[in-house]
Amino acid sequence: MARKAVRKKQAKKTKPSKKAFRPMAWVGFIALRATTILIVLITVTIVLFRFVNPPTTYTMWSEGQRLGSVKQDWVDFDEIAPVMARSVVAAEDANFCLHWGLDVNAIRAALEEGSRRGASTLSQQVAKNVFLWQNRSWIRKALETGLTLGIETMWSKQRILEVYLNVAEMDEGVFGVQAAAQHYFGVSADKLTAVQSARLAAVLPSPKSRSAAKPTAKLRKRSASILDGAATIRADGRAKCFED
Repeated sequence: MARKAVRKKQAKKTKPSKKAFRPMAWVGFIALRATTILIVLITVTIVLFRFVNPPTTYTMWSEGQRLGSVKQDWVDFDEIAPVMARSVVAAEDANFCLHWGLDVNAIRAALEEGSRRGASTLSQQVAKNVFLWQNRSWIRKALETGLTLGIETMWSKQRILEVYLNVAEMDEGVFGVQAAAQHYFGVSADKLTAVQSARLAAVLPSPKSRSAAKPTAKLRKRSASILDGAATIRADGRAKCFED
């Protein structure tokens, strides 16, 4: 009886105690799991959009809600006039073929000028236009940077430019080069001339306040500069990454 009592006493001593519930550890675990799932989903989506065209974007959806409808007609890269692609690169990101998604020199210049000029590459704009929203914030910028690196890793330069040319807003509620070419000039994207392409590229920073069909003197001057820039990047090889 004495031995039995001793064994029972020892069993009570060795019986594992229940772990105390720690709310912060539970929250941390859930946050880590959610972050992992989100990263996986984003990665899968980036890979998917390398081959499948994005069906819409948040900006298109929100503009559709505001205006009632938007215009967009997707066209493949080889259905876009080559000079249009060069014009957009010349206007928005002349070193597109030379960087890996972030143009460090442009960022440095923007900081030196007190952020009075933009430093977003075409790759960053694709990340913002396809996956994010337009309002500026540090959170959006951080997400944009991560997405940009993923896009540059998984997509070709030509694919990045193709997506950009199909989702960029070029007039109020007019998205993509095909809809814009028809809207402004009554032609398809593959029939755009060098001058028309330069004017479309010139409206991109402010599509709601600029018109490619009725250009102001300032827009004409900007278009002429883009026209020269498009010829320059073709001559010096800075268009090679998306034209080959």
